[in-house]
Amino acid sequence: MTSAPQEAPDRPNQRSAPNAVDFTWKSPDGLTLAGREWPVPNDRPEHPIPVLCLPGLSRNTRDFNDVARFLQSSGHRVIALDYRGRGNSDWDSDWRNYALPVEEKDIDAAIETLGLDRFAVLGTSRGGLHALVLGLRYPADRMAAVIFNDVGPHIEMRAIHRIAATLGHNMKAASLEAVAGNLKRTIGSQFPAFGARDWLKLAGQLASEHDGQFVMDYDPALAHQLASLDDAAPAPDLWPLYDKLTDRPVLILHGEHSDLLSPDTCKRMLDGHPNAAVRTIPGQGHAPVLWDTETHEAIAGFLKKI
Repeated sequence: MTSAPQEAPDRPNQRSAPNAVDFTWKSPDGLTLAGREWPVPNDRPEHPIPVLCLPGLSRNTRDFNDVARFLQSSGHRVIALDYRGRGNSDWDSDWRNYALPVEEKDIDAAIETLGLDRFAVLGTSRGGLHALVLGLRYPADRMAAVIFNDVGPHIEMRAIHRIAATLGHNMKAASLEAVAGNLKRTIGSQFPAFGARDWLKLAGQLASEHDGQFVMDYDPALAHQLASLDDAAPAPDLWPLYDKLTDRPVLILHGEHSDLLSPDTCKRMLDGHPNAAVRTIPGQGHAPVLWDTETHEAIAGFLKKI
């Protein structure tokens, strides 16, 4: 029987992580965007490569609290970003700007503001798609490595339809327990090993309290991005973008029960890259939550080789 991830803390809705600093930067079109940094202690003689964490479609920086604290303890500077309309970032009045090309410019502005001369990217789902495109703009001596968290150049459309069916729904709940219940009903098949405390912890990453209610931390207008899916339209070919990353190491984290990243895609990613590795995370689907020590150590070990 697969064991569940580590237990959640007593206050799973806590918004701030220890030893983390919240910051903001400006988008090219004037929005105030938010991020979180886990800085390196000044007394460390050596500073391993900084890690830029990019979340999933409707997710936020809190998804990286656990792995960031682990990497910080190993000396890494870790930064996570909230896209526009997510987390603590400003919402956009035009939902059409919740698009990859616009977000790419926001990410570039953050990299410049943070002074990241050389870094690795840890991208969950949509964050991994951003990493694919970043490889065109940042050569290997700048973006030195990529960790894909349950995403690749080919995405299974059944997962996109599943996400589209829930995005923007159940935005408010009376309690964190109710949020956890909603999550279990919608994505329970992706995380069969989760217990009650795990669902509460995940709920605390996705929702926060406002005026006595728990609200999902993204603009519900984000759902418009997936509302007009056309199965007849050809999917974009992202494999050429992946081929551009063959000059730097890649780690692929694959959820055992993922409906978005298939084993066949993982195999093709391995076969087409001279320095790629896959780690399958048991008992989890899309996207692995990055709570467990084994995954933390796998990421740290991968980064140590850069």
